[in-house]
Amino acid sequence: MPARRLEADISFFTRLLFAAYFLEAGLILVITPWMAFWDQNVFLGAYPALQAALASPFARGAVSGVGAITTIAGIAELTSAIIWRFRASEESSGPVA
Repeated sequence: MPARRLEADISFFTRLLFAAYFLEAGLILVITPWMAFWDQNVFLGAYPALQAALASPFARGAVSGVGAITTIAGIAELTSAIIWRFRASEESSGPVA
């Protein structure tokens, strides 16, 4: 039984890492297009047409939208992992008489 407990702990930890990644990536994608960093990108200086397209509020909004969806996925994964962990601990403790 200890091997199963270790497997459950690793699975829970993996789910937390996925949730943390989704939350971090999502928040970066939501915030970055509206910062000065977005306009001062060295790589876009070589392609003026691309720079003009990415400076558009529509492109910024699209990137922020993808970030919002990613953030929501991270919150959903975190919530799911916590509920899963709570139910697993209830099942392992057995019924209370």
